[in-house]
Amino acid sequence: MDLARILKHLLFTQGRLHRAFPPASLIAIEQAIHASEEEHAGEICFAVEGALDGLPLFKGQSARERALEVFSLLRVWDTECNNGVLIYVLLADQAVEIVADRGIHARAGAQTWGAICQQMQAGFSQTYFESAVLNGIHEISSTLAGHFPGQGAHSNELPDAPVLLN
Repeated sequence: MDLARILKHLLFTQGRLHRAFPPASLIAIEQAIHASEEEHAGEICFAVEGALDGLPLFKGQSARERALEVFSLLRVWDTECNNGVLIYVLLADQAVEIVADRGIHARAGAQTWGAICQQMQAGFSQTYFESAVLNGIHEISSTLAGHFPGQGAHSNELPDAPVLLN
């Protein structure tokens, strides 16, 4: 049990979440996702959570484990071509996780997603939250376009609006 982490999560406030991602940033992220999906046949979902609480926190749930849960909860796996990508941010840990559905993960690989996560976390460490997310969306979009190029209009299978958890 990591007491420092537990305290950090318990003391994390919704105000800190909203300062990191104010309404204007959320709109910019939504617009970037929408524009990106014009370039490829994939789906991008962005979810941010301030902190863990309750049993998951006390059991030491990692950001990766939570990202996998959120991937399922938001049904990112439920795209026709199995090409949904979740960007999950756990602010209390300043952790970024990317979970990609099997169709795109098999083509892009874990190294691609890991590199994008590292770039985003570097931006977060300097409190450049919006620009780090926008750069991450751009990189994911490039990856999706390389493997699932856009072929005219396609249905938007996942909402483009960021999801605030908690």
